[in-house]
Amino acid sequence: MTDRTVSLVDSTWGTEVTLAELGEHWARYGHDLLVHDPGGPGECLVRRGELVAARGSLDPALSRLRRWVDRVEHDDDLQLARVRLRTAERDRCIDIAGEVPELSANHVHVGSATMFGTPVMFGTGADPGPAEPVEEPARQRWGVTVAVLDTGCDPHPWFAARDWFEAVPEVLDADDDSDQDRQAGHGTFVSGVLLRHAPGVTIRPRRVLSSLGFTDDLTVVAGLRALRRESAARVDVVLLTAGCHTSGDRCPPTVRAELARFGDAVVVAAAGNHGSSRPFWPAALPEVLGVAASGADGALAGFSNSGDWVDACAPGVDVVSSHVRMSPGTDGARRYGFARWSGTSFAAPQVAAGVATAVRDGHGVRDAARVAARRYPFGG
Repeated sequence: MTDRTVSLVDSTWGTEVTLAELGEHWARYGHDLLVHDPGGPGECLVRRGELVAARGSLDPALSRLRRWVDRVEHDDDLQLARVRLRTAERDRCIDIAGEVPELSANHVHVGSATMFGTPVMFGTGADPGPAEPVEEPARQRWGVTVAVLDTGCDPHPWFAARDWFEAVPEVLDADDDSDQDRQAGHGTFVSGVLLRHAPGVTIRPRRVLSSLGFTDDLTVVAGLRALRRESAARVDVVLLTAGCHTSGDRCPPTVRAELARFGDAVVVAAAGNHGSSRPFWPAALPEVLGVAASGADGALAGFSNSGDWVDACAPGVDVVSSHVRMSPGTDGARRYGFARWSGTSFAAPQVAAGVATAVRDGHGVRDAARVAARRYPFGG
């Protein structure tokens, strides 16, 4: 695949899944998404007909937009507004945003597990699988907090008895088809990877990623804003496992502005699974630690993004961690065990754990980021 075409790979890493196919897949569940510039240098996925603006810059923008706008929805908590375009202009949302600097499209962020790879689950309460049982991480307390913005975190036995744990239950079947969604359990898995590598951290899960595998700018910003507002204690590391491409290869301004408010924390983000060097946001931000994935041989995994914006690389193939699945034939019952899964989503928490370990050892957050990058070097 080229560096410019947006596509993902399935668990065999031999079949490309285009962004258009993803958009069509998610449209079946009622999500109105638009692929901008399909196959071209500006290819990206956005919410059709939606623009985002800071409340303070909205009025001057609307004076130029009025003829294209259907309605404006204000979010007082976020101090942002969602601008919905008239039907005739809905496919022009990126072009219109380009004419009005105060506005941007509402970009769709894709989760960074291999999108159509199903995790193989085994262990307690699950069918036998090709792996040995996984020992629970030690119960320690470091006084270091990592926020995990993902699909949530279920009360898996690894977490349930820890005194800091507050469950953010996974949505396992959002489309109500009696089958587990493709990325359901993702956040529980990511949190388990983090705990295996940094058993003394306190994890603060925040649900921003759909169990179908995507989110958007506004949802990510809302999760970050809520984390800052509700955190009683300092957050040392912020971990994000989804991201997006944009038409101009610049980070969505609302996301960048919100991340800038975490100046006293290290932000770690998955580099994405498009096998491309095109910047993937927010991992490509200079102030964010972007993490690629390697295979068992230490070489860059075939699905992993790369480029001079990547800062670190950790194992991301056949990673084993905690998982949750629906119990067949029951009304909402869950079974807990472990799974194998691949993606930069599962490399990123290892680097976040490296940052947390360095903070525990007395490093300031900036130095801790450098320590983690040296521990998990990216070779290009």
